[in-house]
Amino acid sequence: MGRSLNMRSYIRHPSDIPIEYQEDKQDSGVSQERLNDISKSGLSFSSTKKLNPGNVITIRIAYVQPIFEARAQVAWCRREGEGFVIGVVFTASSDSFRVRMIEQICHIEHYKAKVLATERRQLDGEQAAREWIHKFADDFPCLEDGTAAWL
Repeated sequence: MGRSLNMRSYIRHPSDIPIEYQEDKQDSGVSQERLNDISKSGLSFSSTKKLNPGNVITIRIAYVQPIFEARAQVAWCRREGEGFVIGVVFTASSDSFRVRMIEQICHIEHYKAKVLATERRQLDGEQAAREWIHKFADDFPCLEDGTAAWL
């Protein structure tokens, strides 16, 4: 069974994290959506709007402090149910590392909530981070260059 299975039982992907995006068009407003998945080079999110591959957008995740903001290019757009799933790649390579840190913070926050719900232990951010790193960091996917992507 191993630690990977245990990590999956706690945390899939931070798919409940709200994100905002804005297209580069002048008349484009800010759209609020939900994150689906984070990869080594970008992310995907659900959207009510269709976006064309090649379009450049600004992604903003206010769930973390400091707020994450990055430019990304739409790689693909697929219809799903009443909306769309959009995949983007970051235009700056440093943004890939930053979003992996956000993913880790989201996992830690989910872990903290799970511990409170299942074990009735209230952890502060520091305690939750230490426990999460001890239990799950070895299973957290590495970056493309093979370096660890955790705090």
